[in-house]
Order: sequence, then C-alpha cells, then structure tokens
Amino acid sequence: MDQFLTQIIIGTAIGVGAGYIGSFMVLRRMSLVGDALSHVALPGLALALLYHVNPFFGAFAALMIAVIGIWALERETSLSSETLVGIFFTTALALGILLTPQPELLEALFGDISKVAVSDLYLTLPLVAAMIIIVRAISRPLTLSTISKELTQSMGIRINVINFVFLLLVALIVALGIKVTGTLLMGALVIIPAAAAKNISLDLSRYTFLSAFFGGLAGLIGILIAYGYNLTPGPIVVLTGGVIFLASLAFKR
Repeated sequence: MDQFLTQIIIGTAIGVGAGYIGSFMVLRRMSLVGDALSHVALPGLALALLYHVNPFFGAFAALMIAVIGIWALERETSLSSETLVGIFFTTALALGILLTPQPELLEALFGDISKVAVSDLYLTLPLVAAMIIIVRAISRPLTLSTISKELTQSMGIRINVINFVFLLLVALIVALGIKVTGTLLMGALVIIPAAAAKNISLDLSRYTFLSAFFGGLAGLIGILIAYGYNLTPGPIVVLTGGVIFLASLAFKR
C-alpha cells in the first residue's frame, strides 16, 4: 500500500478513536487527565526507540503501569485521580527526557507519521475498532457515574472496574496516537474534538458521533495540509482541531 495513503488512514482512524473516547473524558471532567497521561508514555517510548521496538508497545507498557498504579493508589489513599496522574506525569516526563536519545527527542515529543508502515495499519485499525466497541458497551455506567457515583454503585454496577477499563482504553488510544502527534500533543487530539462537539450537540448520541467525526476530520485535513506544505503533521493536526473548535463556537447551542 502507498505510504501516504497509509498515513492518511492511520491518522484519520486515530482521530476518530481519540475524539470518541475524548467525548467521555470531557463529559467526566477528565480533560487534564487525558493530557497528562499522554506524557506518561515518554519513558516507554524512549526505551522502545533505544532498543528499536515499535513505539506503540513501549508507550502502552508505560501507560499501563501508570494506569494500574493510579487505580491502585486511588483505592488505597484519599488522593484524587487528578492528583495521582499529576505525580506520575511529572515523574515520567523527567525520566523520559533523560532516557530519550537527543536525535529522537523531537520525534518522541511531536511524532513522525512518515515512519509508519503497513504493519502499523494492521495494528491500528482493529485496536481502534475494539476500543470504540468497548467504550460503547460501557457508556451507560460511564454516563451514570458522571451524574452520581453512589447511584451507580447502588444499581450493582462495579464502577471501580469500569473506571479501570476506561483508563486502559485511554492509554491504548494515546499509545496508538504517539506516531501521529507525539507525547506532547496527543492529549489535545483527545480533548479538542470533544470540546468542539459539545458546543453544537443537544444530546449524548450526537455528541459522541460529532466528537469522533471532528477527530477524524482533524487527522485527515491536518495530514493533507502537512503533506502539501512539507510541515510536521502532529502540530498541524492539532491546529486543525483548534480551527474546528473555533468554528464550532459560531454554532454554539
């Protein structure tokens, strides 16, 4: 398959997945958690670059360790998930900068989609599809717990398990998006499309659909612009999302 077409498909798929899961993160007021988690991937990404492993596996391993740590500490302490994510974020960022080889540091921070291969396509599409299916399956308890955690628990729903699964899925989409936007900007790709969709949505189903649509649109248009003007795709994808958000303000309801 043509390299450019591969980039387009992967970038669009990542945008769709990031926008969809981002809709629930914005709904649950977890926007900063998503942004901070993207930075936690840096040490794993650094080790993957050092040992010539697919960056996805290194990033996801680091994120999974962080998610398990956050989930366990949240249950054992009185600290909020935002506080714990902040601790992991700053520690991981410092460690990642120390570990990442200097020539690859910009790639790790801002991504380099030009290095994707067809094997990345076969990895990305099934995982994004699986992520969307699982989030859709747990969307009801996720939404209910946003309204009232006590009400959700009284209905017999194991909300702690649901939250853990949700955080793992966030880690998955962040790890997949590392090659597109890098660790520094991936959080924005999760948040901005959902924020734009929230401006013009009147119900939950339209909100989640538009979040995914705007994410995919930002990925598609951003990569096309970057390719046409020989620019770094990651920042252009995020800036495209920013333009979509500003345009949505004109139709805010």
